[in-house]
Amino acid sequence: MDLGISNRVAMVAASSKGLGKAVALALAKEGCGVSICGRDPETLAVTMKELEAINPGNKHLFITCDVSREEELGRWHRATVEALGPVDILVTNTGGPPAATFLDLSEEAWASGVQSTLMNVVRLSRLVLPGMRESRWGRIVHLTSLVAKQPLPLLTISSTLRAGLSALTKTMATEYARDLVTINALLPGHIHTDRQIHLARVRAKTEGISQERALELTQAGIPMGRFGQPEEIGDAVAFLCSERAAYITGTSLQVDGGIIQSTF
Repeated sequence: MDLGISNRVAMVAASSKGLGKAVALALAKEGCGVSICGRDPETLAVTMKELEAINPGNKHLFITCDVSREEELGRWHRATVEALGPVDILVTNTGGPPAATFLDLSEEAWASGVQSTLMNVVRLSRLVLPGMRESRWGRIVHLTSLVAKQPLPLLTISSTLRAGLSALTKTMATEYARDLVTINALLPGHIHTDRQIHLARVRAKTEGISQERALELTQAGIPMGRFGQPEEIGDAVAFLCSERAAYITGTSLQVDGGIIQSTF
């Protein structure tokens, strides 16, 4: 299936590894020029080589950037436009906030979570929307989490903010639909990444079980009986960014192996 986004310029946040990297690679396979960012220049350089191997005909870019810092997001956006051209596709993404129960979370943890999980989405969207509106074409996908619809006790901050991002997705989509800019959220379930290993470690400590047992219990709760793979998230995001998805906007798409039980 031709997704119709060859030569589009895409920015993918927090994309040196994990889900962000999978999204960047999926978009490169569709012919996009991809700008990636992350805090570790070494892992970024490795991912950059993979992008170039997949799509040697297109120019790509990597910039070291902490998505919780407004000035660094601005620098990344400016560098992308200068190197690749106006941004057609934005995928917002970040590592999850600290995993802990409510009373174990400090004021500082909440403030940090807001900056890294919510405000980076707001700031990046502000940067790209004027250009998308002018060109009358754009795709924004907010990569969030299953906890937006099915909160988990250890993911208190994430559950709170991800639900808010679904509401933001809907309001933004309504506002910019007539500009031919689609805005959607994608809610991954339990995906086999470093984050999943970290959460298993936290659960193991909290419940007094082994990390391996924690992973087994998590996997057992997934109706499909397995963890998702990062590439499955990347492919879903690429579809939402495509011409084929031009009439899909304001949705929170679950890619979760059936674990979310909500009917709305």
